[in-house]
Amino acid sequence: MPVALLVFNAFIWGVSWWPFRQLNALGLHSLWATGFAFAFATLLITLWRPGAWRALAARPGLAWLVLASGVTNVAFSWGVMIGEVVRVVLLFYLMPVWAALLARWLLGERITAAILGRIVLALAGAAIVLYQPGMGLPLPSGLADWLGLSGGVAFATVNVLLRRNAAASDEARTLALFVGGGAVALPLAALLASSGAIAAVPAPAPAWIAGAAALALALLAGNVALQHAAARLPASVTALVMLSEIVFAALSSVWLGGEPLEPRTLAGGAMIVLAAALAAVLQRGRIGD
Repeated sequence: MPVALLVFNAFIWGVSWWPFRQLNALGLHSLWATGFAFAFATLLITLWRPGAWRALAARPGLAWLVLASGVTNVAFSWGVMIGEVVRVVLLFYLMPVWAALLARWLLGERITAAILGRIVLALAGAAIVLYQPGMGLPLPSGLADWLGLSGGVAFATVNVLLRRNAAASDEARTLALFVGGGAVALPLAALLASSGAIAAVPAPAPAWIAGAAALALALLAGNVALQHAAARLPASVTALVMLSEIVFAALSSVWLGGEPLEPRTLAGGAMIVLAAALAAVLQRGRIGD
């Protein structure tokens, strides 16, 4: 059952690009959709566990987790709405590279030869994914690429901060993760809408309101499933199963979005997935670096 719950969470996030694009077609930009969905989920958590706010307030250090979670969700949802889904998700899953560097800085963990090898493998895979003939260095070529990369950095920060705040209660950390989505997305959406960069909130309509509420429930269910499963499985198993999100994203983007899977993307993606899998399996204290 814990593994099934992890797969469910990976499925939710792997296909989340589709509802974000559907809501955008109804006039609701992904920033507004993310903000409303996480604000609604925060309300549900508050009604379910009102004491979570006291637990969150008791640990000021979780404010950084709120910020990192918000940036993660904003970057991911915006990136998959405007970009090539598989490309954005693969760049997002460079997360183990940034996690290793952040763990060295924030947790004092050493970077071994094995970790360095995985970093090189993942970055080489990213270079293959990003390579464009005749375009010089394989660098991000647009906003979607940068959102995928920045989302991965933020997600790595979330993972490191969760470990750094392991003593905090589960309800405080869960609330921090959802508060962040609304606290970052809504002000950013308002700022960009005021400058004309994105559309303002459309007039209230049953379609987008129901869609945003359904998305909020799905994301909340996925997060609860992740929290329940992660507490009952080794971290290495959790990380490996979560890689199935890439599979769900790839299949759904081909089936629902009609996106092609180029050989270059498959080859580079395989290297990124392998690096992430090795990072999950060869954890310190399990198999060893």
